[in-house]
Amino acid sequence: MNSKRNLLAATLLISLLSFAARAQPRRPTTTMTPADILRVATVGDPQISPIGDWVVYTVSAIEGDQIVTTLWLVRVGERLSSVLPTSRQPEQRRNWDPARNPARQLLPPGWSASNPRWSPDGRSIAFVSTHEGQHGIWVTGVDRRIPRFVAAVRDTNFFITYAGESMAWSPDSKSIAYISATEEFDRDSQEGAGNDDPRLIDRIQYKSRTSFSDRLRTHVWLTEVDQPQPRQLTSGLFYDHALSFSPKGDEIAFISNHEADPDANNNSDVFAVNLQGQVRQITNTAGCEYEPKWSPDGKWIAYTATKREVTTIDSVAEDRHVWVTDPAGESRRELSAALDRRATNPKWLKDSRRIIFMAGDAGSTFLYSADPSGGGPKRVFPILVRRDDPPELSSSLSRGRLQVTGYSPSGDANSAGAIVVSSSPTSASDMAIATIGPSNTGVIVELTAHNAALERGHEFVEPEEMAFKSFDGTSIQGWLMKPTGWRADRKYPMILSIHGGPHGMYGYAFNSTFQVYAARGYAVLYLNPRGSSGSGQKFSDGTINEWGGGDYRDLMTGVDEALRRYPWIDANRLGVTGSSYGGFMTNWIITQTPRFRAAVSAASISNLISFYSTSLYQDLVHAEFGGFPWDNYDLLWQWSPLRYVRQAQTPTMFIHGEQDNDVHITQAEEMYMGLRRRGVETVLVRYPREGHGLREPRHRVDALERTLVWFDRYLR
Repeated sequence: MNSKRNLLAATLLISLLSFAARAQPRRPTTTMTPADILRVATVGDPQISPIGDWVVYTVSAIEGDQIVTTLWLVRVGERLSSVLPTSRQPEQRRNWDPARNPARQLLPPGWSASNPRWSPDGRSIAFVSTHEGQHGIWVTGVDRRIPRFVAAVRDTNFFITYAGESMAWSPDSKSIAYISATEEFDRDSQEGAGNDDPRLIDRIQYKSRTSFSDRLRTHVWLTEVDQPQPRQLTSGLFYDHALSFSPKGDEIAFISNHEADPDANNNSDVFAVNLQGQVRQITNTAGCEYEPKWSPDGKWIAYTATKREVTTIDSVAEDRHVWVTDPAGESRRELSAALDRRATNPKWLKDSRRIIFMAGDAGSTFLYSADPSGGGPKRVFPILVRRDDPPELSSSLSRGRLQVTGYSPSGDANSAGAIVVSSSPTSASDMAIATIGPSNTGVIVELTAHNAALERGHEFVEPEEMAFKSFDGTSIQGWLMKPTGWRADRKYPMILSIHGGPHGMYGYAFNSTFQVYAARGYAVLYLNPRGSSGSGQKFSDGTINEWGGGDYRDLMTGVDEALRRYPWIDANRLGVTGSSYGGFMTNWIITQTPRFRAAVSAASISNLISFYSTSLYQDLVHAEFGGFPWDNYDLLWQWSPLRYVRQAQTPTMFIHGEQDNDVHITQAEEMYMGLRRRGVETVLVRYPREGHGLREPRHRVDALERTLVWFDRYLR
């Protein structure tokens, strides 16, 4: 492989706005409507071929009443390598047009697929699909040959946190390891006895996200590709997942929780199984390990991990960091602690001298590199802005206004690049190629344009960052989005939107809902109060033992600051909304202050006592409040919005999925009944078949339309 191609395919990064979109001024024709949110395509899971000439990736889009994921292929050969040279060549970069190098669908019409993975020899692509009644792993190539079925895969509905890689090629490209489920029962349990009428429950994690957990456990399987004969390598009452084949081809690393009662104690470790089915444990720590990745030279296994003994399968306060261990588990090293940010998705460069990973930082998500031998992590982001860069490019790169959502690196520590998927506040997800490494040229080039038509045809609002000091001097980050067509001589209503988690992070990503709010004439305020990720461990711990304490005061200080900075916002026309933890905070806010004229609370928590036993993740209460409800009743009730429902005056609409087991619909019912009995204007909108967050296209549009009507009724 020549050095240009090495450089081409190498590291990771993503463009906030594609350069091509900047170079050709947008001619917007209309503003966003609720129905337009279904036009946003989601680009993801980029995988660069071993020799760096092709990239396969996924595109998820709405077709009729379903979300359909398809595989796409784009060539990244000589044309792109000429744009990512050791020399700059700015004119070639400016003249780049994705239309000259169009992406195409990999599979014949009618195929929906996911998880594309190249064979190490670059000749084949394995993927997961259900086609003509067969669900499992299929193999094809770039030559459009008819896909061949290799192995059946059985899925479980059990909720596995950070499930990781579901399949991995052997180094010789002859075999594929994969995850599939089997029926296995505890001999001392009644699980699986008889039928489900009546349904006998005798385990803690008996719920999945939208139903009851099935009786399946996931295990590691192996099959040859040319002459498939699937073999089960692991067994037991465990959920094995997240695979990585050793470069020698003799073992497969995976993640599993082998505690005596995995339901009661969330403690996953790194294991390995050889091709004869012998399992050995590599790590044995108090915290949780995730995402193992074997180094190309076989000397190390990289992974992410937490260290606290009490954690949760849901939104954990503790930031994951990047670690390495030798294959024997005798020497472990934490690599990203000095960064003090939440790390994910570690991947090796080809010479095993660098690990690339993603981490959120102050509303952005960047790519970083770490040296497995030690030393502090470094951000690998093209911020070397040159004099001949357009002003808007210089601004976006220097300020880092983007969120990377996926990447595929290539190259080595001396010459690396990456295929990256990202979005920005005014640009939906698409794919780009970028340079990183010691000789970073700062080049980012658009590679796909799946959302170009949407972006050209609509007027999007660029948010203004709004940093301020909270009540105790803590720095808080936020953004204010003006209404579309804003005029200085008019007053506008404002919606405060609150993210979930509590350890989520708002930032520089495209948010179609916010664009719809702005198009309807609303200012939109969104903040990262304490408890959010992206600002270090101390900040992320800001909600421990007090949901609605400091974070509530941060939010109210942010509203005050927005009113001070932007006098065109009408303080008498304020709305508040949020989903999940954002719904909890919405419920909390309406019981603490009457300043909001309307509220929309989605998938919300209202009572931490009853939430504990109805949610599939009870350990969220353990991790956030330090114990069980029977030991912590007063503390949990103190921070439950329902306790203060007699103080609520704000007209509130509740939105909830009827099959939500993350936050059971009874949480909305409790709050709704409290308001209704007190004579506060309220409605409860229940969506059949939906879980935590709406997925059916018709429901998504309906919920947004109802939200706008509710706010219009009280704020316009």
